[in-house]
Amino acid sequence: MGKYFSKKFIIYLITFFVAVTINWIAPRLIPGDPVRTMLATYVGPAEGRAILEQELRITFGLEGSLIQQYLTFWGRLLRGDLGRSITMYPRRVIDIVRNNIIYDIVILFPAVTLSWIVGNKFGAMAGDNKKTDNIVMPFIYALISSPYFWFAIIVVYVFSFNLGWFPSAQAYGGGLSPGLNMTFIRSFLRHWFLPFFTLFLITLGQWAIGMRNMIIYEVKANYANYMRSSGAPDKLVREYAFRNGILPQVTGFAIQLGQVVAGAILVQEVFNYPGLGRLMLEAVQRQDFFLLQGSFLALILMVLLANFLVDIIYMFIDPRIKASYTEEG
Repeated sequence: MGKYFSKKFIIYLITFFVAVTINWIAPRLIPGDPVRTMLATYVGPAEGRAILEQELRITFGLEGSLIQQYLTFWGRLLRGDLGRSITMYPRRVIDIVRNNIIYDIVILFPAVTLSWIVGNKFGAMAGDNKKTDNIVMPFIYALISSPYFWFAIIVVYVFSFNLGWFPSAQAYGGGLSPGLNMTFIRSFLRHWFLPFFTLFLITLGQWAIGMRNMIIYEVKANYANYMRSSGAPDKLVREYAFRNGILPQVTGFAIQLGQVVAGAILVQEVFNYPGLGRLMLEAVQRQDFFLLQGSFLALILMVLLANFLVDIIYMFIDPRIKASYTEEG
């Protein structure tokens, strides 16, 4: 088991290094210079402007060649310093990210987990029962073919504008401050539901279709036919088919996480809901390099951590994975 974790740790370490490097490069490909943008409204002598520009470049680590900036970035990152936001100066990026990431966690984790459980259940039912398949799958295909932002707009139109059941924007009511009191909790849950519901429904479809196809294949496999000819009840055959079908779904869970995070960014934008997605969009628009890097870094860590947890779970539900690493040693 130690060898398995060691290999996985090295793989994730390399992935982290590459992802963070790309994260550093990407903001610098955006046209424009953030320091010069900050000084666009400067009125004063040219010498004063030059001094101020130099000080700002030193403050934000934007002085010197790109290689020097890259090394400075890693040095600060290893000390846990993500820099200071250019547009919200002097606030630290790590504080801004910390205040926003909680909104991603409270939406993404329950939406993805619940959709995986319910989607696999619906898919298993559809793959095993033709009548259920004909009723459920058209609805599922409609869900999976809907773009995130388009579906979010439909949800807002129906449940907020027409029915008036839930608010259409923000994380909690105006005039409230976050705290552990019933007024805030009720308001938070009412504002939370529609973004959660949108992500839940859209991600539900992909799990249902994947499991349906796996069940159709598994119940016709040779081992299933052998079990039936040996007198095994259909319920037992379905249980084995589900066990085999769930393995690719666990792998798919890890692969799809990145896409779900990207979809969550669009949903947050439609609902004007706080989170890292909206933070990144604002950072791009304002050329706030450090805020963009900090937000991306948080998302990278979230996805890598979730993938690592899925790898651990996979090792326990499929002993062949663990055995393959043992045999290699």
